[in-house]
Amino acid sequence: MIDISKLPYRKGVGMVLLNKDNKVFVGKRVDTKSEAWQMPQGGIDKGETDDEAVLRELAEEVGTNKVEIISKSKYWYNYDLPEALVPKVWNGKYKGQRQKWFLIRFIGDDSDVNIATEHQEFCEWKWVDFEELLDMIVPFKREIYSYVMDEFRQLI
Repeated sequence: MIDISKLPYRKGVGMVLLNKDNKVFVGKRVDTKSEAWQMPQGGIDKGETDDEAVLRELAEEVGTNKVEIISKSKYWYNYDLPEALVPKVWNGKYKGQRQKWFLIRFIGDDSDVNIATEHQEFCEWKWVDFEELLDMIVPFKREIYSYVMDEFRQLI
């Protein structure tokens, strides 16, 4: 039995990716049957900076590098996985993630998005209004999304 309280957070990055109309990129994960969507996110590899990780993860999940970084969150934000997911995600090594978030402008065309990457994470994607995000996200990530939205709202 895992003592979840003693597990660390996985260090990662998250992306609020905006198109020219200030709509936000969301993807539907390939590993879930629910209608939950999320913004791109991922881990920071050993020896990698958060700035390097965000560009790598963007290429791995969204299939593009046609972006400009607008801002980076002032804070690291944590979220906890639901208890039932802890043993299934990241081999049970982490209780959740500690993330640095980036506000990023997509400067390409929709045809530059390619979610069919080598390690595909999304089966669908779309652009949504910033204020729609909280209604679409899995419940355990809503609090962190709310904090990120509050921090970046004035820049959008």
